[in-house]
Amino acid sequence: MQFNSFEFIYVFLPVTLILFFSAAAMAGARTAVAVLVIASLIYYAWWEPIYLLLMAGSILFNYAIGFQLIFKPSARRRFNRLLLIVGIGGNLILLGYFKYANFFVDNVTGISGIEIALPPIILPIAISFFTFQQIAYLMDCYRREAAEYSFMNYALFVSFFPQLMAGPIVHHREMMPQFADPTIYRARVRNLAVGLAIFGVGLLKKILIADQIAKTSDAVFGAVHRGGIPSLWEAWAGASAFAFQLYFDFSAYSDMAIGLATMLGIALPLNFYSPYKASSIIDFWRRWHMTLSRFLRDYLYIVLGGNRVGTQRRYANILITMVIGGLWHGASWTFVCWGAYHGLLILLNHVWRTAAAKAGLNLDRGGRIASVLAVALTFGFVVIGWVFFRAETFGDASVMLKGMFGANGQAAVAEGGAILTDWRRVLAWLLALLVLVWAAPNTYQLFARFKPALLPKHLQPTHLATDRGDRRRNTPALEPLMQRPTLLSDALYFLRARLDLLALVLTIIAFIMFGAIFFSPGVVPNTFIYSIF
Repeated sequence: MQFNSFEFIYVFLPVTLILFFSAAAMAGARTAVAVLVIASLIYYAWWEPIYLLLMAGSILFNYAIGFQLIFKPSARRRFNRLLLIVGIGGNLILLGYFKYANFFVDNVTGISGIEIALPPIILPIAISFFTFQQIAYLMDCYRREAAEYSFMNYALFVSFFPQLMAGPIVHHREMMPQFADPTIYRARVRNLAVGLAIFGVGLLKKILIADQIAKTSDAVFGAVHRGGIPSLWEAWAGASAFAFQLYFDFSAYSDMAIGLATMLGIALPLNFYSPYKASSIIDFWRRWHMTLSRFLRDYLYIVLGGNRVGTQRRYANILITMVIGGLWHGASWTFVCWGAYHGLLILLNHVWRTAAAKAGLNLDRGGRIASVLAVALTFGFVVIGWVFFRAETFGDASVMLKGMFGANGQAAVAEGGAILTDWRRVLAWLLALLVLVWAAPNTYQLFARFKPALLPKHLQPTHLATDRGDRRRNTPALEPLMQRPTLLSDALYFLRARLDLLALVLTIIAFIMFGAIFFSPGVVPNTFIYSIF
């Protein structure tokens, strides 16, 4: 059940909201939490009911070990460490079997020639996300950084449906206190209006942009996989189209997750913050999939020694962390290569910063032209990296990269001639999306006054806006455009409380009209939208 499906938007979501707030009003917070857990498990089981047992078993296993580490720790530290190893090992075995068993067997067969019979393995959705979340929980239990929580709250922490499928990877310190906050169990018109609006922005990104530009990237990469040879233009157009497809797809799901959680009074951690505005690869990873970067830093890079060791060991730790991060995205050597590629770019970024500091250069004072060039250069390197992420084989990646560097010549060789025939429309699409990702504010900035998400430390405000009774109004100081109150913004803020109900009503009407257009019998949304653009 996708967030952009009819059954989710018009059946599952409204029923869940009504039952959750009704249960809270009539039977209390515990019952409301139970309702939300059941709804989240139904959402997960919608894909494949049998794997509900897998998630339930994982929740029980990790909660039992965490409970032992918190409340009944052994006086012998070695036993506690052994218990932690058992817990982490159990999670990794589960993830390894379902996600990497076929990958391992294929490589063993390719190297040794020995055929290994393995039954078909279907990858359970979201297993990477809830496995990493629970590994982090166990490590914090071992460090005595986790407090007492009920089993039902823990089950909700793992299965919470807004972030279950595509993240963010939440931390127990972020979620458990919110579940214990009695204010979230009262329906608030403002939360519903803001949440629906953010969800709507994400939905439009998914349907109007990501799904449409995907046709260009699929055409190019599909032709390459069938033996086509892209020209310089087609290779860059295909790689750039995939870069925008992935950007708006991930941005859409991040927005929709935050919007859904906001309706329920929950603030999820920010996971996406205009990564294509990054001025370096290091900056890119502080904006792209930020909760995954946080997990890899806190529970892998620092455990390996982080930057507390020598320079060479530190660089090795960075490379190992990024390779594992690449493998987490998918069981393929192309994902490993993508992770290694970004690891090497991060190493070069650190080397450049160190050399610049020794030479007395201030990289933060390069001027506007230097900043623009840095953003463009970073974007170019990121687009090249996405080729490994999208290509099905190294051969496909090699053909694409040759095309991007002009080694394939100007004329494409493929069945039926050129791969991309309508080059004007494709070029217009790509230029429009480039302006959008570089010049437009992101969703969080648009809704910053409501503070719908939890900010990471590097985006924390350097100064606080006037509260005016809204405890979540503080805005980040990263983008100057969004932090300067104006007379108009103050007037809108004053009127906001009186417009909440109207905004909610108008948003609901918009969603009803959206459903009437795009989910009516005989309507093909993608064809309809693509004909417009």
